[in-house]
Amino acid sequence: MKKIITLGITLSLYLASFGQPTLPVTKTVDASDTYFGVTYNDPYRWLESIEKPEVVTWFKQQAEYTNSILNKLNGRDELIAEWKKLDKAQPPRIGSIIYENGRIFYRKTLPGENVGKLYFRQGINGKESLLFDPKTYIKGKTLTLESAIPSYDGKKIAIGYSEQGAEVSTIKVMDVETKKFLNDSIYPTAGVMNWTFDNKGFFYMWIKSADNKDPESRLNSKTKLHFVGSATSNDADFFSNGSYPELKIAPSVYPYVFLSEDSRNYLFSGVGSVQPELIQYYVPIEQLGTTKIQWKPLCTASDMLVRGFTAIGDDVFAITHKNAKNYKLISTNLKHPDWSKAITIAAEKQDKTLEYFINSKDYLLIVHSDGINNHLSKYNLKTRVTTSVKLPYSGTIGLYCINTKTNNCNVGITSWNRPYTEFNYDAATDALTPSSFNKPAVYPAAYKDLMVQEVEVKGHDGALIPLSIIFRKGIKMDGKNACLLDGYGAYGYSAVPYFSARENALAVKGVIIAIPHIRGGSEKGEEWYKGGYKTTKPNTWKDFISCAEYLVAKGYTSPQKLAGTGTSAGGILISRSITERPDLFAAAICNVGCANAMRMEFGANGPVNIPEFGTVKDSVECKALYEMDGVQHVKKGTKYPAVICVGGWNDPRVVAWEPGKFAAALQNATTSGKPVLMKVNYDNGHFTEDKNVTFANFADQFAFVMWQCGHPDFQPKK
Repeated sequence: MKKIITLGITLSLYLASFGQPTLPVTKTVDASDTYFGVTYNDPYRWLESIEKPEVVTWFKQQAEYTNSILNKLNGRDELIAEWKKLDKAQPPRIGSIIYENGRIFYRKTLPGENVGKLYFRQGINGKESLLFDPKTYIKGKTLTLESAIPSYDGKKIAIGYSEQGAEVSTIKVMDVETKKFLNDSIYPTAGVMNWTFDNKGFFYMWIKSADNKDPESRLNSKTKLHFVGSATSNDADFFSNGSYPELKIAPSVYPYVFLSEDSRNYLFSGVGSVQPELIQYYVPIEQLGTTKIQWKPLCTASDMLVRGFTAIGDDVFAITHKNAKNYKLISTNLKHPDWSKAITIAAEKQDKTLEYFINSKDYLLIVHSDGINNHLSKYNLKTRVTTSVKLPYSGTIGLYCINTKTNNCNVGITSWNRPYTEFNYDAATDALTPSSFNKPAVYPAAYKDLMVQEVEVKGHDGALIPLSIIFRKGIKMDGKNACLLDGYGAYGYSAVPYFSARENALAVKGVIIAIPHIRGGSEKGEEWYKGGYKTTKPNTWKDFISCAEYLVAKGYTSPQKLAGTGTSAGGILISRSITERPDLFAAAICNVGCANAMRMEFGANGPVNIPEFGTVKDSVECKALYEMDGVQHVKKGTKYPAVICVGGWNDPRVVAWEPGKFAAALQNATTSGKPVLMKVNYDNGHFTEDKNVTFANFADQFAFVMWQCGHPDFQPKK
């Protein structure tokens, strides 16, 4: 049968085939910025005024246009149905487990449920009791449980919930015995932190405004202390630049406070941003009740502590990359902390990177990575001896110990083609038994036939880039396979193996799934991370391009069947990959993506991200931001691939105008005749727990790019 639509079709014929009116032309304005003698034009600057009616109308028209096209694609609804079927077949999923005074509190999501609910039980084998259901709490609304922190006596719990992915919490306090909310209600916040040891109050993150489109809404945040039963107006500014100006806390960071049951003699604080190096303070716990706390430095950025921090009694343990590009675990004493003379607990390994550690009663459980798979060892706090722990199979390891007064912990393992499986783990004996919380996942036979190849790709500068390739057993590598190349490469986050039901549902349909371990992540340590950072950021998308070229050269796919996707900070990667090599991709997804790097710091979440990407106020970093900026590199008259940009209307991290401006620039520039769509999720933020929203969102994205890659299951309906 002759195809109704071919990939080489012109835009007018493409629209006519749907009976769809042409999208109104997006206007341009005379806007620009001049930095250090260079002028950067910004003709779509007007879209940043996202509160103005004309901008609201533009996004609405784009959304309606996009939906009218996506609604006509085969395969989309089938993907949603498949994901729902897989979800309903799974056992209940339990997470966010907290143990206090014999009670265990946790989030539990039943098969087929949209969002998780809050439960507790008395002891591991106690009777389960429902505390909070986000779906029924406010009639007609599906909320998300953002945080749930019980008091240390287990009698009260502070619950933070938000709506439609906004990541702005309302905090309420529940009496656990009666399951009734008290009168306390706090809004807007960024969540609950810790209760005080006397169980009378808790710390929370105060933010200025719930309006995620307000660029000042997250500036000058404060940790406040709320006492149960008191008026919110009485909440003290416990830790901020306002209460401690001598600490010179930047307006963009989040000042936080925390307590540790393993180190009850101290009160800790710190400042949070995307900068990985920790900046923290501490004082004896007696100062908690004083008017003015005399904070003492615990670590500065120059100590290069990253990834993890744990206090046990007077000892404090942390990971550092100082003189250790693959990281090492060190310890100092809180009575006289001196990181320059710290004791080495786990020395740097030349062939593995130190990922994280946790503690039980008698052990530190330490996880290393060989670049793909994790390896577990344990350090005996009494004997100071480290031993390896053998696990049933390799993959990514997840560890948690709900009660650090025992050695009873839990370890979960997952890989690209093996679902998450959890075990009870006795750190004293290394015994593994079936988990008391999460039972093994269940998937159809087709998902058990997925194969994995781990290869290394030579990059543009000779660097070897790890590439994980997932595919259906028996598939021919003849260049005719649709392929989804999914990358990130920022903040030092590694692309660790995990079983993705969403992407593996494509793999069982014959789609090649490829995960590149590009620079900007830390699969090969601190140097790998800094190799895709600020001025070296071009390596991130150049590595992505090298992996795309490898997939084509080895017959996994072809440029006519290759799609790339990048989410959030991965928007830099995908926007620059397709502007640098538009010929290499049939389609691309820019999902809530940072596609306008030069303007990023002017959004609500922008200032806190300056340590990772840079600022236009610095001459060197300004040039680096220009290189990262997809919008700035769109050129008229270029044959760009088909692109779907996605924005969350309630997104506090990447405001919808970033992917919106990229879509507008591409729509006005491309001459390929391939569609450029701007999808707007009005019921979503950067993400959401709501499975109905999530499934519909990714089904639209995948159906679009698979259509453009020629996959037969995703062609337009007749």
